[in-house]
Amino acid sequence: MISVDISNLWGEVSLPDLLSLEQEVFAAHKLLVEGKGPGNEYLGWLNLPVFEPTSEMKRIRAAANYIRETCDVLVVVGIGGSYLGPRAAIELLKGQNHNLRRGDPQIFFAGNTLSTRAWQELCQLLEGKDFAINIISKSGTTTEPAIATRALKWMLERKYGAEKAKKHIFVTTDPVRGALRQMASDAGYETFVIPHDVGGRYSVLSAVGLLPMAAAGIDIQEVMIGAAQAKRDLSLFSFENPAWLYAAGRNLLYRRGKALELLCSYEPAFGYFARWWQQLFGESEGKDGKGIFPCTAEFTADLHSLGQMIQQGERNLFETVVRFAPCRRKTLIEKDYRDLDGLNYLEGKSLDFVEEQAFLGTLSAHTDGGVPVLLVQADEICDRAVGELFFFFELSCGISAYLLGVNPFNQPGVEHYKRNMFQLLGKPGYAR
Repeated sequence: MISVDISNLWGEVSLPDLLSLEQEVFAAHKLLVEGKGPGNEYLGWLNLPVFEPTSEMKRIRAAANYIRETCDVLVVVGIGGSYLGPRAAIELLKGQNHNLRRGDPQIFFAGNTLSTRAWQELCQLLEGKDFAINIISKSGTTTEPAIATRALKWMLERKYGAEKAKKHIFVTTDPVRGALRQMASDAGYETFVIPHDVGGRYSVLSAVGLLPMAAAGIDIQEVMIGAAQAKRDLSLFSFENPAWLYAAGRNLLYRRGKALELLCSYEPAFGYFARWWQQLFGESEGKDGKGIFPCTAEFTADLHSLGQMIQQGERNLFETVVRFAPCRRKTLIEKDYRDLDGLNYLEGKSLDFVEEQAFLGTLSAHTDGGVPVLLVQADEICDRAVGELFFFFELSCGISAYLLGVNPFNQPGVEHYKRNMFQLLGKPGYAR
């Protein structure tokens, strides 16, 4: 069960401040669950977590088993929510170096950049490999994944022939509409659904995230059970609900001039989960001249680069630190008879113990320096805990955005750069 500790906000905010926000948080949560707020046509993510496997999940498992049995590599093609969610789960559960391990297919990601160098590197990595692709897009016309799809399809057809290549292409898209749906129907690719009422950044618990996770060897039923349990636990309409505490705490700080939120973890494998969180909150809240700017850091590594700015820079930020329960298997620090590095005082101590003291020392230093810190405590990293964490942040984000007075489920500003790019590229219908 996730818990949220707001004790390190006192001084910046008070208990009366928190209690004064209770009716606003209640109203925001009620808008969300009753589907009466702005963007209510995109609330399907609330119903994705389930305790029992659905027919779609059974098909996902079968497709993942086929990929695992026949392919060395799965290339996941997508951008934004179509790749950040699955990559977040895979790296957190399997590690940043999961592609170096034997036993599971390598998972590469394409269609999220326009870099020629990145594309050429991927092509080199695929040489001599049996591979499949999972194309994830509601429309099929987003520039980056569409370019990658066209090229990867050609590579598969050249490698296997047009008919056999079809068995290596899996499509996750809109149930009835869009260019990708038409392409898949015309060619006979196996397809999975992005529900029409689920936006990209809230889609990780659909086939968008579940097929790549399952192909990587993650138990997606356990992920879903964790999310379903979180949905049940986070249904409380009181400050006993951790999602209420997180949404209220960050909004109180924002109202006091803390316009930047730094999401931190002491786990290097949390990096892409933090990037998923960054898109979730950035696209949901950053509109109408409002929004807390989401940024991320990895501790302790970034304490050696950002630590000075955090400690003594402008007092316009707060931290949210995600903590996980310690590993069950301990790593102990050994004695060295010469002790040239001066570490013998740690002899017999576990690495977890040292990390915990680094966390406590940093927490004390930053709060003393005027940086409020929200603590999100999760269980030990496992499939269920990751599902729980996904749903916790999604629910918190919906509540928080309604507290800000914005629609959490649209992103009108994203289209502006695309119009400019299409004009410069000479795309039909975008004349300058």
